[in-house]
Amino acid sequence: MRDMYEVGLEANTANYAPLTPLVFLDWSADVYPDRLAVVHGGRRFTWAQTRERCRRLASALAARGVGRGDTISVVAANTPEMVEAHFGVLMTGAVLNTINTRLDAATIVYIFDHA
Repeated sequence: MRDMYEVGLEANTANYAPLTPLVFLDWSADVYPDRLAVVHGGRRFTWAQTRERCRRLASALAARGVGRGDTISVVAANTPEMVEAHFGVLMTGAVLNTINTRLDAATIVYIFDHA
């Protein structure tokens, strides 16, 4: 039995919005623009800077024809650039396929062939 306080609270446009990675990035950059988002060694980026860097990546990819339905494979370590790929690739409508740098060559080839 549903609690009487739950009646009429089904998700709708007035009370629900999905939290996607891109919504999260924009929300964080709007609400906490000067707070640290990425720390990697001596490199530090705020949420506003991170969003800007992701937008630049998305713009560069789009200028090269990347768009909705494309798959972008990235082989990279856990660096700020990988964080930016997680958002920037999505901004183009493409799908990100991350590949761990510790995989052997045969496995990487297999992943590329099936991406």
